[in-house]
Amino acid sequence: MKRCKTLFSALFLLLGYLLISPVTGVAENEQYDLVYIWDTDIENVLDYKEKLEEIFDDAVSKRLKIVGRGDEYGVIYDTNGSARTVGQDIAYHGEILRKEGLDEAWAIRDEGYHLLYNVSYGLGPNLDSLKKTYEKLYKYLGEEVGKNLLIEKTHADNYALIYRRRGDRKTTMAVAQKHRKLLRSKKIRTSITAENNNEIVYGESSLLDDGNDVVDTSPIKMAIVIRSGNSTDDTTDKRNPDPVVISLIKKDKSKRVVSVASRTAFEMNVEDFIKELRRTGKIRSDEKTGWMVYDLENDRSLLDINANEIFQAASMIKPFVALAFFHQVKNGKLTYGPKSKRMLEAMIQRSSNSATNWVIRQAGGPAKCQQILRQYYSSIFKNTVIKEYIPAGGRTYKNSALPSDYIRFLRAMWNKELPYGKELRRIMALPGRDRLYHGTPIPQGTLVYNKTGSTAHLCGDMGILVPKTAKGQRYPYAIVGIIERSSRPSDYGRWMLARGNVIRQVSTLVYEEMKKQHSLL
Repeated sequence: MKRCKTLFSALFLLLGYLLISPVTGVAENEQYDLVYIWDTDIENVLDYKEKLEEIFDDAVSKRLKIVGRGDEYGVIYDTNGSARTVGQDIAYHGEILRKEGLDEAWAIRDEGYHLLYNVSYGLGPNLDSLKKTYEKLYKYLGEEVGKNLLIEKTHADNYALIYRRRGDRKTTMAVAQKHRKLLRSKKIRTSITAENNNEIVYGESSLLDDGNDVVDTSPIKMAIVIRSGNSTDDTTDKRNPDPVVISLIKKDKSKRVVSVASRTAFEMNVEDFIKELRRTGKIRSDEKTGWMVYDLENDRSLLDINANEIFQAASMIKPFVALAFFHQVKNGKLTYGPKSKRMLEAMIQRSSNSATNWVIRQAGGPAKCQQILRQYYSSIFKNTVIKEYIPAGGRTYKNSALPSDYIRFLRAMWNKELPYGKELRRIMALPGRDRLYHGTPIPQGTLVYNKTGSTAHLCGDMGILVPKTAKGQRYPYAIVGIIERSSRPSDYGRWMLARGNVIRQVSTLVYEEMKKQHSLL
């Protein structure tokens, strides 16, 4: 009965839309799409689309598109449906959106806006061949293009090498023609292709192959203790350091080590910035925050604000689930094959909740994942709780973790101390949206391993940034930013976008501090 009322309301709203639209009446051949947001800032629209992809199933997510209209961008569900079918879509989507605290979608005629376009450099089934072309293009066109140079998977098991520009047709064609002239001697052709929200399989961060191109970034090996009565793990170390409270100086004295005074000034600078955000209302008094920065080069904590406070984990729990899964694979209880590889990629890169629940089930369920982390990785996970599968619509509020747990996990992953760590790093480096690098002035060419998380109460991101130094080396550091409120905001969508931008601001501030200390670009 409730569903019938919801459908009736949706049809009523659609009828109202049609009555007040410039073109009255409903022609049989008219087609409609759903639209969720219009905004002049494409970064906000991209963030919003990422959240929509998390709460909807894969069938809906694949049909979400970014479109343009004047100086605005929007997210549409490209259904091309009739007035009747789009009314059904409004009802179905509206039910999910309301539960998440997001504004409902509305119908829009399939006109008055345009698709966005990318530059294309090749299409075909040979991924390895496109990767070789990618490397050439990255060198020829530079990092400004390289940041958004991607290989995506299209239909029929083909792959396309693109420069994801998301521009209108005319200006994108002009860029393609410019690149065509630059690449003529290299025998690389260019064209344009519509932005279709295809799955990204290769990008800038993929260039980092298990840290092999990072020059001397690994600190003294101090492995995380893996406690088990009969564990045969080769990643044990009796020293059991806690990276939140222990700072280690590398034996190589030629390496610059941040002084205590510099660290204190660094912390005070960030703390003052957070206070200013609170004073100006960009962070409310009823919102708690957690921030951590960890220097992976010198193996020491640089920033600690509420590092040991419990926060909802949201989707940031998913790399921990991946670790539990790989632990089972290492012990011979699971097999890591093509299907599980696809599922873990979907879980981390696209934050697919259905894929996450599949991985949790394979690992033995939430309680088993929790038991694995507590028993075998207790020196990493001081207070991480995995209680539930991801509920319908992504409303996960029971799983939780400490900001310091994320840092210990990232540190262990960077130092190659986790089972299947190379594969875990690869998956976390797959191109995708983040709140640490994208939408910030942090220089292009910075490599990113991360996982975002958001619920109706929380917005966060945790990851490793690996920027370049003036000497062409790389300097890795881990960063965690979390904002959580006790009540649901009246406009969750806008709240999520605003808090995501706060995390970007803090990440930018951290980068500027690191730049001063370590001669970053």
